[in-house]
Amino acid sequence: MLDTTKALISNQFEAAFCTLNICIDRCPDTSWNALVGNLPFSQVVFHTLFFADYYLGPDEQSFQGQAFHRDNATFFADYEQLEDRKPTSQYERTDIHRYMEYCRKKAGQAVANETTESLPQPARFERRDFTRAELYVYTIRHIQHHAAQLSLRLRISAAQDIPWIGSGWCEIGT
Repeated sequence: MLDTTKALISNQFEAAFCTLNICIDRCPDTSWNALVGNLPFSQVVFHTLFFADYYLGPDEQSFQGQAFHRDNATFFADYEQLEDRKPTSQYERTDIHRYMEYCRKKAGQAVANETTESLPQPARFERRDFTRAELYVYTIRHIQHHAAQLSLRLRISAAQDIPWIGSGWCEIGT
């Protein structure tokens, strides 16, 4: 049962990341910093990846100390996503693609490391009173929520259609 659960979670993470990645790839340059609701497209993408990265970790305390974050300090700046204020930073597509790949790998490793004992344990995040298993489902839903927003924006403003992503199919970023 554990292998089935881990495969299910991994497959759904990959489908969610693929959907988001297609939105990134199909976004015209003229729309990259255009508003999607109250935030620019690039900020919505960053926010989505940021919180996937955040919740894929073991706890809140280890988040900012990750090697990827230290190596890309300018990219993360002052961690405005964790502040109680509207974020203002905008992001380059190439940096977003690099962050996407980091998050995809992190998801695969995090899920692979889970055990029968660890999945029902409480996640160690003040913001969410979930088990590790539920936190994964929550994070997948968060990615899909924002991918749906971005997809709708692309359909309305750029006549771009984003396909349904099923297990085993993904457009790879450029």
